[in-house]
Formats: sequence, C-alpha cells, structure tokens
Amino acid sequence: MNRRITATALALACAVALAACGSDSDDSDSSDSGNGSGDGATRTVETAMGPVEVPENPQRVVVLDTAELDTVITLGVVPVGAVQADATQEFLDYLPADQLADIEVVGNIAAPNLETIDRLDPDLIIGSKVRDEERYDELSAIAPTVFSETVGAPWKENFLMHAEALGKSDEAEEVVAAYEAHAAEVTEALGGAEAAADIEVTMLRFIEGGNTRLYGRDNYIGSILTDIGVGRPAITDEATDGFAVEISPEQIDQADADVIYYASYGDPEASGEQGAVGGPLWEDLTAVQEDRAFPVNDQLWYLGIGYTAAHQILDEITETLT
Repeated sequence: MNRRITATALALACAVALAACGSDSDDSDSSDSGNGSGDGATRTVETAMGPVEVPENPQRVVVLDTAELDTVITLGVVPVGAVQADATQEFLDYLPADQLADIEVVGNIAAPNLETIDRLDPDLIIGSKVRDEERYDELSAIAPTVFSETVGAPWKENFLMHAEALGKSDEAEEVVAAYEAHAAEVTEALGGAEAAADIEVTMLRFIEGGNTRLYGRDNYIGSILTDIGVGRPAITDEATDGFAVEISPEQIDQADADVIYYASYGDPEASGEQGAVGGPLWEDLTAVQEDRAFPVNDQLWYLGIGYTAAHQILDEITETLT
C-alpha cells in the first residue's frame, strides 16, 4: 500500500536523520568491543528501579522489548541486541530492514538470554520492570539498566525516559512535536473534531493461544485513536482496567462499529481469525456490510508501541477513512 507522505512524516524523518548524523562517529564505533562513551562521563536517569547512572553517550545498546526497539530506531540508534516476540520470531517488520540486519537476537520478550547480552558487552540496557524485574540485578551487573514501570499505555512517557538514557532528549522533543502535528492533520482529514468523534472504531485482535480482544482506551493503539478524536463503541468502556474486553468467537458480534481494524497475534488460523472473518456473524457487522473492516499488520498496530509505528498507523487511518 502506497502511503501518503505528509509534512509531519517528513519532519519525523528529518528528526531521525539529525539524530543519526549527530552520532555518525558513535555508530562507526558501535561494533568495537568494550563499553564506553569514551571519556567515562555519566548522568543520572530516574527510572522505575530508582536513579541509574548511565554513560553520557552510550555506544552499545541492548533493548528488551518491541517498544524499546521502535524507540531507539526512531532516535537514530541501532542497538547491538534486541529481543523478539514469541509469536513472530523476528524483529518488527515495519522498521527499515537495513537497520535491523546486524542486530543480534538476545532471546524473547520477558525471557532474555543473559549470556548473550553479556557477550555483546553493552553499555546500556533498556527495558521495563513489568517484563524483567526478576532479572534486574543480573542485568545491572552487565551494564546500566533503565527500566520503565510497565509497557503499552504509558508509551509516550517511556519514550522520553529512554530518550534521556540515550542522550537524545532534544531529538525526542522533535519526534513528539511531529507526531502531534500529524495527529492533528488526521483529525482535520476526517472532517474535524466533531466529525471524527462520530466515527466509532473497534480495535479487534485475534490471539493465538488466547481469547480474542476488543481493545479499550488504556493501551497504545487506544491512545492514538484518542489523539485523533475518533469515537469508540460502548463496549470499549467495559474493558478490564481500560485495556481490553475478551470475547469468544461466538461473541464476534460485540465488535460491531462503524469501522473495524483487525489483526492476529500469531498464525491467523490458530488465532481464530480465519474462522471468524467471513462467517455469518462477521457478515452481519455494520463495518463489514459497509466495507469498512480493514485487516492491519499486528506488528505495526499492536507490537511496535512507538512513534515510528504511530506515524505509519496515522497514514493508514487517513487512507482507509478518507
């Protein structure tokens, strides 16, 4: 699908390019062994685990979740190691392949391989307490480790913390501003705030090995929909902790809305997507009857949890709804 290139998307690209240019010499050293920002200078970052001293200019970064991978790439930093999601066994497929090619796999989410991480000799590890609290001491013995409290809903706050740890706070401000401008563009493209609010959007995710989810507001994709001001169906308010409502295949009618975006975590056959989509209950949904049910990339819409993903999502929303 060809995406509309917006001015704000170009602004993000410029911000990332500036970040990369500002660290060209750093990148050239990133394959060298040994921790180091060169002069040994450090600064303190406030994290979910307390204050952490990090290198002023970290060179060898390991990330322990998909959101953190989106973050570092967005800020022009290519990590030496990263985890993968269980169901994908690959890095995020919407990120530039050339920037992912030399990243070493260091395990799966919430199951990092500490020996591999140690061998990579990082000078900064970025992750979250909710995923790896029990491994924090071991990780900290390898390198300064910066954890956010949790993942998903607080993705914007996490981004700023991780940017601070990377020494990229100025670049992060540019990224945030570009996203906010892009979101405002999408609202206008939908006819303005009032028109956008009249469009009810369901986020439907089929889960291999789990129940199907109707996503609420307190998560990554929910926050993006809030930022552009679209409406959500009433069932959204029943989401547990604001996160999601879990349904069975026989309850797919509860996904009814003006628009449905749907994806599968894992194999579509094993997740239940193939059995549900096209079935009699599916065909009765308003969005389906009006040709406004759209399959989307699970890695982009649900796993990326970052600003590079967010820009691409905003472009896809504009394409499908205008």
